[in-house]
Amino acid sequence: MPFPQFDRDQLEILPLMERVHDLEIERIAIRPNDPPPDFRHDAIEMFAERIVAAARQGRTILFCCGAHVLRQGNSPLLIDLMRRGLLTHLALNGAGAIHDFELAMIGRTCESVARYIREGQFGLWRETARLNDAVAAGHRDGLGFGEAVGRAIETEGFPYRDESVLAAGYRLQVPVTVHVCLGQDIVHEHPNFDGAATGATSYTDFLIYAQSVTKLEGGVFLNIGSAVMGPEVYLKALAMARNVARRRGEEIRHFTTGVFDLPELGDDLDREAPKNDPRYYFRPFKTILVRTVADGGESRYVQGDHRVTVPALYHAIMKRWEA
Repeated sequence: MPFPQFDRDQLEILPLMERVHDLEIERIAIRPNDPPPDFRHDAIEMFAERIVAAARQGRTILFCCGAHVLRQGNSPLLIDLMRRGLLTHLALNGAGAIHDFELAMIGRTCESVARYIREGQFGLWRETARLNDAVAAGHRDGLGFGEAVGRAIETEGFPYRDESVLAAGYRLQVPVTVHVCLGQDIVHEHPNFDGAATGATSYTDFLIYAQSVTKLEGGVFLNIGSAVMGPEVYLKALAMARNVARRRGEEIRHFTTGVFDLPELGDDLDREAPKNDPRYYFRPFKTILVRTVADGGESRYVQGDHRVTVPALYHAIMKRWEA
């Protein structure tokens, strides 16, 4: 006999405009013409140089961003890099897609978990669940998750679609892929959530991602604020890409990786931390900074708030690009 399941039809779903929002797009958005932040790090210049070189050589420039990167207002900068060919692939988790969707739709996002979980209302907002409909429609059309949601934002004329990285990816035909863990995002609570459609479209995005990694030789991969999804999806995609490259007599070894995040990791970042060191369990460290570049690549760590580090990188790239 099957185990009993929760009946989603019993849920009370409220209008999104009744939610108290913590972030508004007008207050958080960082524009390309804003002055650069007062942030210095040697790795920023190295990444800028490598990104410009990769763009000129037609190599992959892949950023994997956690949701907090978008919540800190960096979307306009990422969109500008995409438009100029300086970011050839952007990867997000499910939460990043939801924040992008809500910002494009109403110019606001982010709810108080502490408040709404007490009320049993966390995540149960009617309009946000339209993302599920976009994914289901994309599944029927054979699209990936990111392209499906970007298409909906763009073609349905969301008021703030110019601020959406997903809509930009759809317009510019730059892959913006979404890598979902089922049960992890608020839209999975809703009665219209289709797990099969989400799984299929997110897996399509994984294969698009893996194809981008096949061109990582001479390219750049940056993991910005993603502690689990970023390193884990990258690791599997790189294994697939290297497997095919090896059989063709090719290699994917000489590329640049970087991690932008908040934890203090110390100075000894060229070798894996021992298992009795808590840093061993911070996946971006061992996977991105050490293991996958051990045979020819180069990696650096940039510690700092994403509202400062990402704009600093953007301005360093633009300085070299325009020169």
